[in-house]
Amino acid sequence: MAKAKKHLSRDEILEAPDLPLIEVDVPEWGKGVAVYVRALSGTERDAFETEAFSESGANRLKNLRAKLISLGLVDDAGTRLFSKSDIEALGKKNGKVLDRLFDVIRKESGLLNEDVDELVKNFVSDLKEDSTSD
Repeated sequence: MAKAKKHLSRDEILEAPDLPLIEVDVPEWGKGVAVYVRALSGTERDAFETEAFSESGANRLKNLRAKLISLGLVDDAGTRLFSKSDIEALGKKNGKVLDRLFDVIRKESGLLNEDVDELVKNFVSDLKEDSTSD
């Protein structure tokens, strides 16, 4: 006979630690160097997607990786290291490192490749519309 599953209460759900820290090695920034990332909360993910999909043309993909990384790169207490004003500078870091961090945060946040592909597809579509409107 199977053991009955425990069903969580409202408070247990709200208190569940579901944003664990993930250590990511960044040897490009120094020997033995790592950073912490975490998944986006539902609110953060919705804000990221809303902002990304509401932008048009080239702005849609501008610093996309840095925008996501700024939300998911944290200290050992889980506090974000970067603010919106840091996105431009963060975007100037090594693209290989940004890809690595972006991929971890994207996967942990449940952002699928299809979500990113949709951004790119819309970007290309906007570019085509812009080029025919002149």
